[in-house]
Amino acid sequence: MKSIREIYKIGKGPSSSHTMGPERAALQFMTEYPDAHRYQVILYGSLNKTGIGHGTDSVLRDTLGVDKTEIIFSSDEWEGMHPNTLDLIAFDAEGAKLGRQRVESIGGGDIRFPGQKKAEGEEVYIEHSFAEISDFCKWRYINTLSEYVELNEGPEIWDFLMNVWQVMKNAIDEGLKAEGVLPGGLNVQRKAKFLYEQDPKVNEPGLLEFQRIAAYAYAVAEQNAGNGTIVTAPTCGACGIVPAVLKYAQETKGFSDQEICRALATAGIIGNLTKTNASISGAECGCQAEVGTACSMAAAALAELYKQNLDQVEYAAEVAMEHHLGLTCDPICGLVQIPCIERNAVAAMRAMNACNLSYFLTGSRNISYDMVCRAMKETGVNLNHRFRETSEGGLAKIYNRKRSN
Repeated sequence: MKSIREIYKIGKGPSSSHTMGPERAALQFMTEYPDAHRYQVILYGSLNKTGIGHGTDSVLRDTLGVDKTEIIFSSDEWEGMHPNTLDLIAFDAEGAKLGRQRVESIGGGDIRFPGQKKAEGEEVYIEHSFAEISDFCKWRYINTLSEYVELNEGPEIWDFLMNVWQVMKNAIDEGLKAEGVLPGGLNVQRKAKFLYEQDPKVNEPGLLEFQRIAAYAYAVAEQNAGNGTIVTAPTCGACGIVPAVLKYAQETKGFSDQEICRALATAGIIGNLTKTNASISGAECGCQAEVGTACSMAAAALAELYKQNLDQVEYAAEVAMEHHLGLTCDPICGLVQIPCIERNAVAAMRAMNACNLSYFLTGSRNISYDMVCRAMKETGVNLNHRFRETSEGGLAKIYNRKRSN
């Protein structure tokens, strides 16, 4: 597996697959053809169907040059096509083609070239399943996944994760202060500040917990939707779940930033396993691949903080994913707003519940994380394409029909 640095990418929203990935592809293409007079980019699959809503066309023009870039939205499909595929073409001043490159944006801001089995990046971890990791840790008397991460990544990983945590906290702080309407034309009002400042007038711990966690999740998800700076965890669309859970845990339990970084390391391994063995792309496997994975990451991170053992960490992640199986990706108008923002808050609370359940019932479990990961991939690839980030089914379809009436 690759470094967990590939799970946590700092950048601007709203979509790791639709903005970060294409931007990365464009930057790499520019280095190969720096003297090109103009560029043409052809978007296929989900990039064609929701590219405008996700800002794909805008980020490509900004990267390659507004006046020298032509964007073509193509409905062409072929067998084996990844749902986030784009072609980049460079031309000289006379119109002659200098070069062409096909790229797949596979989720989390990563790109892959057709024929390449895995994404770019060096292999850091020999183990490729939770079972293999667990066996290795028990053999080496390693008690936590954070220790396992340090062994493979080196102590410098903590500086990286500290920076990730600071950006996550900044996204929460900025999101809690922001007001107004999010861009895109849906007239979605920012709600994080309003939610955070409400007085429930009821001394009910469960309600207060929900209010804070939901406000933090809304804050980050709204920053993403507003093109603010966030951290993929593992994607832009699910970026609010891990920070919301960890921020609340730190505030209420007094965990240090260093302890939070260890929780992020554990979460990163869960995200890595899912990305390696299934998918973190909504266009490939639905929202279960994004929000489901983020929920698993957050649940495992909490288990690390609460000093649960490896089996409990695995169970927390498994419960969180299992109850997101089949979750569709049907963003209204292709924007990462409805139902995406609210979904971050709901999943953050579900991560808390999954961790709590793991504390009591780990010894009685029948399902491993590896099993639920395979089930998620099988479920995702068999979802009708309308429910995999194309905005052609589900809520997106019903909303559009309602508007036309």
